[in-house]
Amino acid sequence: AIPFASVEAVRAAYSFSNLQDFLDIYYQGMAVLQTEQDFHDLTWAYLERAHADAVRHVEIFFDPHGHTERGVAFETVLNGIESALRQGEARLGITWRLIMCFLRHLSEAEAEATLDQAMHHLDRIHGVGLDSSELGHPPSKFARVFARAREHGLHVTAHAGEEGPPEYVR
Repeated sequence: AIPFASVEAVRAAYSFSNLQDFLDIYYQGMAVLQTEQDFHDLTWAYLERAHADAVRHVEIFFDPHGHTERGVAFETVLNGIESALRQGEARLGITWRLIMCFLRHLSEAEAEATLDQAMHHLDRIHGVGLDSSELGHPPSKFARVFARAREHGLHVTAHAGEEGPPEYVR
């Protein structure tokens, strides 16, 4: 169940003025993703749009914790996304990389748990990132989990500067 009665109501909700308003809608929308096919279909729709815009390479951020906390298996998320990416490479010629993100409004321990879930899949994940609300959640909060990710050969990145201070970018 989502709190919107129509497509028009969803579109109207996307008239937001700050990152948190966007995230509130984003997290509500995530709830509809439940099966591997759901994740495949969403990723495939994105790839078709990207292809129409002449995109040749994508680096997809995905937030497994936002799904695993709802009882969706880590592998369901990863398998659905990756199957569409492989299909997109074969049919559309779009190359890809996957960046698993940690939700910065959660604790580093929760990020560590997400990395633990990913350990058997590191050959499929190319990097880790940090996203979600910045206010009050400095990237330094995740220093240890990022160091651990680097030790396992993962690249690192982070959303920064959308609402946090310049120090978050540095």
